[in-house]
Amino acid sequence: MKRRRSLFIHLSYIRILAKKFAIVILFLSAFVLMLLNKTENVLVEKTSSVATDMLSPLVDVLVVPARFFAGIYDYFGEIKEVYKDNQQLREENRKLLNMYDRMKVLEVENKLLANLLNYEIPPEAQYMTARIIAEEGDAFSHSVIAYTGETDQVKKGQVVLSDRGLVGRIDSVGHMYSKILLLTDINSRIPVMVEKTRVRGILAGDNTSVPKMVFIPLDAEIKVGDRIVTSGVAGVFPAGLPVGRVTSVEKKNVTVKPYSNLDGLEYVRIVNYGLKGIIEDE
Repeated sequence: MKRRRSLFIHLSYIRILAKKFAIVILFLSAFVLMLLNKTENVLVEKTSSVATDMLSPLVDVLVVPARFFAGIYDYFGEIKEVYKDNQQLREENRKLLNMYDRMKVLEVENKLLANLLNYEIPPEAQYMTARIIAEEGDAFSHSVIAYTGETDQVKKGQVVLSDRGLVGRIDSVGHMYSKILLLTDINSRIPVMVEKTRVRGILAGDNTSVPKMVFIPLDAEIKVGDRIVTSGVAGVFPAGLPVGRVTSVEKKNVTVKPYSNLDGLEYVRIVNYGLKGIIEDE
């Protein structure tokens, strides 16, 4: 009993001493924290710089494997893309070879049919570029003047084209200049046809921006948007030259809007197809 009592007394004494020193410890802790707060920035900066100096070489060493594996990943990714592109190119090459083989077959068939029909292949076209220098558009005519220079290549009746399609034909040739009769001129008559249905007619100018297609069959099926090309009849214009598109069909009154902007011509191409239907100068 005496031992237990003495032990209790000692514990009570220790608790009293701890309570007495607790206040002192708290004050010392607060003082230390205040000092650390004032020197925090300096310590942090020094610690950070030291840590950076120590860890930078280690980071450089650790980055090397990461870069290596990243390079390998990119390399195999590029190989995959190259393989994919290669497969696509092979497929396109196969299609081109099939088209080439078919073209050769059609070329042979075309020669055989030409021999059977005694068809004479037209000569290769020759052309020259001319600059438009003046317009003669009025109520009675739609024509322009082109500078052709001193040349004997330009002849009356030759075809005149723009970058989009047919413009007209050479109406007269001078020493340095040539007059071009536009397809909208009231004196212009061009044999044409509907490209899809092969319906033939004559494109007649009427001094408006939309010439009319006349002399077409009564049962002809022509729709708005149909593509109009030259038919090659009469031997002046070769077949297949783009002319324009149908804009309206009303009781066989078919109007065609030309592909070429005839009001803003700057340069044209005068083409000699070597046809025999060219109108000679008097």
